[in-house]
Amino acid sequence: MELRADECRHIGTMTIDSDRTSGLILQALKARGAQTASVLAERLGVTAVAIRQHLDRLNGEGLVAHDDRRESVGRPKRYWRLTDKGHARFPDNHEGLTLEIIDAVRNVFGDAGLDRLIGEREARMRASYGAALSSGGSLADRLGRLAARRSAEGYMAEVERLADGSFRLTENHCPICAAARACQGFCRSELALFRALLGPEVSIEREEHILAGARRCAYRIAASEAN
Repeated sequence: MELRADECRHIGTMTIDSDRTSGLILQALKARGAQTASVLAERLGVTAVAIRQHLDRLNGEGLVAHDDRRESVGRPKRYWRLTDKGHARFPDNHEGLTLEIIDAVRNVFGDAGLDRLIGEREARMRASYGAALSSGGSLADRLGRLAARRSAEGYMAEVERLADGSFRLTENHCPICAAARACQGFCRSELALFRALLGPEVSIEREEHILAGARRCAYRIAASEAN
């Protein structure tokens, strides 16, 4: 049986919408971590039944997996999370080339040469980020602009104010993860960069680290008590 042109267009639209919803599910799991189908449904404005259908398909593709957690009286709740394959849908930028360059620099110039390369990158980022933060404002305003800049570079960054008045800067994705695994000087450099940008009156500590096995990198940021 042949399909009419309007039927073909309808099927094509359903496929696009389905792919879009699946993509949004993967993004939500990447940005927020493990979640139940009902939470995903509320967040995405889709029925829980539809979300479960998408999750079953993504599970079949090896992109998501689930854990059943008993939180209170009653049946355990099923939490969905990204698998390694799912995380790989958010790849490093030019991973292979980056690793080749790092290896070449280390072979030709040694670790000292690689440190100089990282230092030059940090200096350029400090100048570029400094321009974005130069308009001043409150710590919350500056962190908002920093997060926007980092998100534009693929870090999926966001800022939240904590109950004690401090802030948490979260980066849900690391687009240079392969480079950072090959040389952790990149991670040390970025922490130093944040401290230089925010100034000595602000304390910043890394609480979570992707390279240490965490889902994300997170930094606790607060005005120093002396200020």
